[in-house]
Amino acid sequence: MSLFEEKAVNTTPISALGEFALIDHLTKGIKIKNKSTVKGVGDDAAVIDIGDKYQLISTDLLVEGVHFDLAYTPLKHLGYKAVAVNVSDICAMNGEAKQITVGLALSNRFSVEALEELYKGMNLACKHYGVDLVGGDTTTSISGLMISVTALGEVEKDKITYRSGAKVNDLIVATGDLGAAYLGLQLLKREKEIYIANPKMQPDLGGNDYVLQRQLKPEARINIVKKLKELKIIPTSMIDISDGLASEILHLSEASNLGVKIFEEKLPILEETKLVAKEFDLNFSNCALNGGEEYELLFSITPNEYELIKKNNIDIKPIGYFTKDKSKKIVLSNNKEDELKSFGWKHFN
Repeated sequence: MSLFEEKAVNTTPISALGEFALIDHLTKGIKIKNKSTVKGVGDDAAVIDIGDKYQLISTDLLVEGVHFDLAYTPLKHLGYKAVAVNVSDICAMNGEAKQITVGLALSNRFSVEALEELYKGMNLACKHYGVDLVGGDTTTSISGLMISVTALGEVEKDKITYRSGAKVNDLIVATGDLGAAYLGLQLLKREKEIYIANPKMQPDLGGNDYVLQRQLKPEARINIVKKLKELKIIPTSMIDISDGLASEILHLSEASNLGVKIFEEKLPILEETKLVAKEFDLNFSNCALNGGEEYELLFSITPNEYELIKKNNIDIKPIGYFTKDKSKKIVLSNNKEDELKSFGWKHFN
């Protein structure tokens, strides 16, 4: 038999599992060996005991043609976003980002000046978030640009927040507004298609600055983490909204072993977002529930803590609460209940 002869074996396509089930499948046999490893796979960041505090470590990979399209993504914006999404993971653990490392795989189609633009965006984000870029790696690629950023942060041991920990009747709250990033992406895709069909046509993006910025230059909500610290509020569970609100709510629900009930009318959606959704004939609630790439924070607190937050005019809105039974429900605007499902962007399809 030849060394390279294929054997007839039954194989499972990755798409049959999806991203999260694949991660569970590949990591289920991992055993923690070091006492300093407090939390491994399964949250927004790994947690390492470094003495007086916990160190937080998170890695995200951005791949050209999968996570971004350079036809409409400026390199400076891309560099900023690559840092912001990792800082957001540290925020989701109620921590503060301190350092990042950057790994790049790139082809010779990129000039030195192009890479300078990418790093301008990274350096701008590092300055904004108070983060140091302390190392990384660079190699060649034959399949486009790939950016891997690892963020390191820290949190006081009694302040850390995991995806698990929510209690019955805790309020589910979200920062900012939702749906705009997804619709910004739809605008960019549309204009690209128009340009391909007729290169003489100029992009028509006027009046859509907000949704475009939400897609191209999202922000990690370090301000919310700082405000919660000032008010001495520690969320009972928390996650950042990267894969869509519905998906993240289900993560918190499963990690806390509780059910949820959320309300469509409470979803924080701006009028600008609703207008763009109407232009694309899309349901704006579905955009908010399944769009993703918002990098807002989703967390649970007690009703009394929410009253304190409201008094201090912090940009947080209640959208539902945790229930003792394990059902996942959304109350629609017509007052009918439906099962909460995630239809967000799927990896490996």
